[in-house]
Amino acid sequence: MVLVNLSEGEPASAKDSALALARPHLVLDGAVAAARALGSRELHLVVTGERPRVRLSVRQALEERGGDVAVHVHTAAPRFVAGQARAVIELLSGRPNLPVTAWTPEAVDGLRGRPTLLSNAETWAHVGLLVLRGEGAYRRHGTDAEPGTALLTLTSPGEDPHVREVAYGTRLRDVLPEAAHGLPALVGGFHGSWATWPTLASARVSVPGLAALGTPLGAGVLLVPDADTCPVELTSRIVTFLAGQSAGRCGPCLNGLPALAAAVRDLATGWGGAARAGELAALVRGRGACAHPDGTARLVRSLLATLSHEVAEHAAGGCTHASAAVAS
Repeated sequence: MVLVNLSEGEPASAKDSALALARPHLVLDGAVAAARALGSRELHLVVTGERPRVRLSVRQALEERGGDVAVHVHTAAPRFVAGQARAVIELLSGRPNLPVTAWTPEAVDGLRGRPTLLSNAETWAHVGLLVLRGEGAYRRHGTDAEPGTALLTLTSPGEDPHVREVAYGTRLRDVLPEAAHGLPALVGGFHGSWATWPTLASARVSVPGLAALGTPLGAGVLLVPDADTCPVELTSRIVTFLAGQSAGRCGPCLNGLPALAAAVRDLATGWGGAARAGELAALVRGRGACAHPDGTARLVRSLLATLSHEVAEHAAGGCTHASAAVAS
């Protein structure tokens, strides 16, 4: 079974949508090529219901194509965890579009109990490029160790979010606009990590490279809040959102994430210290039925470790951003 995941539950990402709107046939070329190579006569696409233009573009592209592979389009629920691999398989199986505990990988036991190859639109677009242009053309971008390109969703001060294709090995400081220079950024999306400007200025676009720095590329998101936006308060809003997006099927999500959200809220409003937030983040980590608690905990732990001066200011009842606003 071959599945194309275009559901994009990550609110800060627009990569799947950009590909669906601008290069739908490239995504389909990659997935159809894989289906034929594997002897599969079915291809399933999961799109988000919150972005109707994406679904329309996919439908139009399918009408323009023929072929011997039957394509079925499904609409994901409007939830952050709806795009998780097992949640997608649950949707296609006629059950609620929520993650469930699985003891075997989808490649062994997936949709209808059959081996299932499930990837996002960017991966299938890369497969399409390899099929259409060959390995040599693909390797002309990136580095010897990490050939090719990555799609990044950039949100920076004074600009609308936009998607850029960037060769691996490119300096992050060259990707970010000048207005973002000197500011911290959230790398990887809502399940990502905070990075200071010195880290960003010296880093390059690289999956293993950024992971080694403690800021995994994750969903390919670079979110730079403007100078008037407090990272602690922004993190609090994100964690509150994530706590409300869980499947609610295991203790770390059902009880742990709301408690963690409350602790980060207390920190942001000056009613609590960092210790409780750190304790809860450690407690939910590695214990969930899916990676949702882990990703949320990663975000909180990165705030506490990377922006400790901001955290200390809030724990003392202040805020460096509020102080700066008053001074100006």
